[in-house]
Amino acid sequence: MAIAVKKEVKFTYDDYSVWDIGSDKRYELIGGEFFMAPAPNMWHQSISIDIEFRIKQLLEKTKSGKVYDAPCDVVLSNEDVVQPDIIFISKENIHIITQDNIKGSPDLLIEIISKNSAQRDRIIKRRLYEKYGVHEYWLVDMDKKEIEVLVLSRGTYETYGVFQSQDTLSSVVLEGFHFKVEEVFERIG
Repeated sequence: MAIAVKKEVKFTYDDYSVWDIGSDKRYELIGGEFFMAPAPNMWHQSISIDIEFRIKQLLEKTKSGKVYDAPCDVVLSNEDVVQPDIIFISKENIHIITQDNIKGSPDLLIEIISKNSAQRDRIIKRRLYEKYGVHEYWLVDMDKKEIEVLVLSRGTYETYGVFQSQDTLSSVVLEGFHFKVEEVFERIG
């Protein structure tokens, strides 16, 4: 008697690049599975723009790299394609930027957590970014009004700091970068 073995279907970047569902929804490919990311809310957008603007100001002075925002494909592998909210690539790694996407691990990725993305950002993407050697990962929590900065150390993320409203956030990857956390949350409810 033959035993039927269920084969798991894994999608690839080729599948992802031709995916056409006829809507404006964003998708990510993690471990060969598609994940839908609904459009972010207005508070999310406000925080994202504010943080990206601050990074851009630093980069205009230091010329130390490039910053991008979603939607922008970061191709970590043939089965892992993500669209982080904010992406920083240092001058040393600028070669991973192509006309169509970013191929490789950025130096810093920032995710702004929503109710729909909390588990994916805190668990799945954290493991994914660790695996591919993203040096620094920020989790921006709109509800708690805090930013957790994780730094890669010997292949594992360690908490560099959990910055709350009264704190001044600093970064390991973005040398000389700092801002008062309350400033990025002051425009939200």
